[in-house]
Amino acid sequence: MSNLRTIIIDGIEVEVDPNLTLIQACEQAGVEIPRFCYHERLSIAGNCRMCLVEVVGGPPKPAASCAMQVKDLRPGPNGEPSVIKTNSPMVKKAREGVMEFLLINHPLDCPICDQGGECDLQDQAMAYGVDFSRFREPKRASEDLDLGPLVATTMTRCISCTRCVRFTTEVAGITQMGQTGRGEDSEITSYLNTTLDSNLQGNIIDLCPVGALTSKPYAFTARPWELTKTETIDVMDALGSNIRVDTKGREVMRILPRNHDGVNEEWISDKTRFVWDGLRRQRLDTPYIREGGKLRKATWGEALAAAAKAMKGRKVAGLVGDLAPVEAAFSLKQMIEGLGGSVECRTDGARLPAGNRSAYAGTARIEDIDSAKAIFLIGTNPRVEAPVLNARIRKAWSGGAKVALIGEAVDLTYDYSHIGTGRDALVKLAAMDHSDKAGVPGVVIVGQGALREADGEAVLSQVMKAAAAAGAKLLVLHTAAARVGAMDVGAVTEGGLPAALEGAEVVYNLGADEVEIAPGAFVIYQGSHGDRGAHRADVILPGAAYTEENGLFVNTEGRPQLALRAGFAPGEAKENWAILRALSAELGATLPWDTLAALRQALVQAHPHLSRIDEVAENEWQALPVKAPAKADFVGAVSDFYLTNPIARASQVMAELSAMAKARGKEAMAAE
Repeated sequence: MSNLRTIIIDGIEVEVDPNLTLIQACEQAGVEIPRFCYHERLSIAGNCRMCLVEVVGGPPKPAASCAMQVKDLRPGPNGEPSVIKTNSPMVKKAREGVMEFLLINHPLDCPICDQGGECDLQDQAMAYGVDFSRFREPKRASEDLDLGPLVATTMTRCISCTRCVRFTTEVAGITQMGQTGRGEDSEITSYLNTTLDSNLQGNIIDLCPVGALTSKPYAFTARPWELTKTETIDVMDALGSNIRVDTKGREVMRILPRNHDGVNEEWISDKTRFVWDGLRRQRLDTPYIREGGKLRKATWGEALAAAAKAMKGRKVAGLVGDLAPVEAAFSLKQMIEGLGGSVECRTDGARLPAGNRSAYAGTARIEDIDSAKAIFLIGTNPRVEAPVLNARIRKAWSGGAKVALIGEAVDLTYDYSHIGTGRDALVKLAAMDHSDKAGVPGVVIVGQGALREADGEAVLSQVMKAAAAAGAKLLVLHTAAARVGAMDVGAVTEGGLPAALEGAEVVYNLGADEVEIAPGAFVIYQGSHGDRGAHRADVILPGAAYTEENGLFVNTEGRPQLALRAGFAPGEAKENWAILRALSAELGATLPWDTLAALRQALVQAHPHLSRIDEVAENEWQALPVKAPAKADFVGAVSDFYLTNPIARASQVMAELSAMAKARGKEAMAAE
């Protein structure tokens, strides 16, 4: 590769792309450069001056390595490679000076600051600073901002790195934060003191390199060195964001994002980050049996015996909820079908064709959005269905991609051409000649709002026709984390939910809380929270939540990912697969596994692609026979972003956010 450029960094000769900045080139060479304002996913601000390096042969002063590219370096007098020093006396003195300036007004809050122990300012002051200050004047103070119930602010600690401003503007797509004033009077503030209106605002807590922005719900509850950290997967939407769950004892204290370029980059939605208080409330921690119209506490033996007695010799239907791991869905299918019953996972009525993976998981990867030049959104509002995916579409739009929407006109934080609101616009799009788009990488994203009505399959056939005509890849955006995995194991009934429930005398409800079950049927509910499903139940079997058991989840693009247990379920609640295994023994039709490992072995034998963790399988394109849909507008799949599942509905933080969002929606705007 001839376009690489040779440079020398601290005596090490490296070949790098000339378009890299010096800070990136140093990282490639394994040399650490301190920084506060630079972040690889945000635009370059160049305003903290911590990343100064010495460019030999350049001006006789240090250069900001984040704002200078390799191609801007001059070669030596005889064409020798450019030389950069990151540890010379000039650089050392410059860094010490910058650090001294940064600490001039920084308060001595470390003992009471939530950032203590994971603070960039602490770490870099230790590594690159000096042990004295020449500043004797009083420190300046700033007024704190009210950004809402999620982000706590202590603006006196702010070092004006502007990461929060750049994130909210560039990634989240809101323009409510900025910097005003000059010199000593400059401060980060929000426009007209408004609270932040974004489902991604919690990410500024991670971005802030000091303790100016911290988590309000987590404030003063734990120190980072007291926490046990578990890397797992999020189930609040179907994106499958990679997260880290931090626990103290048995309690989840906070949830943070992990970097995964193919799924969520390093962002997570506010629901993912702050839903943890819902894991403590409304929990089912003991089995219950309904007697005389009232639920009473029971032992596991009693509850399993009552459930088995109800199921024997009767028509049984199984429902798979939105948060169930693949192992539980697989176990339920084996058990219910062994009794001659049927299982259904499409509890919202989505008409997803069983067995055709290109139609229910699509053919696109999430990262295909980055390189797409044309993006079609059909019957979806990704801003509430998958906020992190929406940020990715915004990134593609910023890079020049054209976005078109068929469905309700909503604010998506980027410009799009609104083709229409309903199915007739989709039919027109599918019938158009797209030969001019040949060779243009495109992605068609279809939401569950388009597929939940009676003509969902006809809509999907038109979507697939349009995608094939435009040469675009298809991404089916699900709203339920468990859906693709349950579809993969075949937890479906011909005819969908009505067919599964028709004539069912016993309904085994595995955490499906959004379903109305008609009176008459005997309901066995297995789940983690006392939500709608438990209220309707005759027998309640308490199960583990997603942070309390090891499980497999397949995300919206069809990528199997492992969720690991971060803590233990409360009281007598058990792991979901284990409850089903125990009940099968009670029924006299014991499932052929005693451990999770044996269950996974059986699962992988039946569905080999589930063993390829973190890989997206290539789905063979199988177009559906084209049908004409009804004439109606698309309706969004998510009415309230903050209250979509039982864990979120048990969370006080989510309830507060939901109330704020409703109030904001009712606000009358002044005409002027």
